[in-house]
Amino acid sequence: MRWSVIDSPIGDLTLAVDDTGLCRLHFGRSSTAGAADRPVTADPLLTEAAEQLKAYFAGELQEFTLPLSVRGGSDFERAVWAQLTRIPYGEMQTYGEVAKIVGDAGAARAVGTACNRNPIAIVVPCHRVVGAGGKMVGFGGGIPTKRHLLELEARVTLETLWT
Repeated sequence: MRWSVIDSPIGDLTLAVDDTGLCRLHFGRSSTAGAADRPVTADPLLTEAAEQLKAYFAGELQEFTLPLSVRGGSDFERAVWAQLTRIPYGEMQTYGEVAKIVGDAGAARAVGTACNRNPIAIVVPCHRVVGAGGKMVGFGGGIPTKRHLLELEARVTLETLWT
């Protein structure tokens, strides 16, 4: 894997790519990144990931087109992660709704665990999953970060509708 740390409006993000695609996106500086401070320009895929994330945070990108390399996870977790990519930009689903869609209506807590184990945060948008009634619960990057991401998407969605 090749690693890099980029700056964002929500703090440092650690990116990792392999020969297939983006395989990790973590909040903060990952201790596993090793020499992660090398320039993003050293790798075309890391450069593209950084550019797409910059455009996302600027409100200019609503759908990532990066190749992904999803490693690990149980069949259930992989089904949850796949569903997360289907939640439209600026929208939310509850943990219970995701559980029902992936075939186990009683597995809302397991969906939460799968979201917590999501290896490619933001790009695989676990921040779009909320508790019943829209309650802000659980997020690996912290609730303020989740709120920031949801507010960004809501603002861009409204701006797009009004122009």
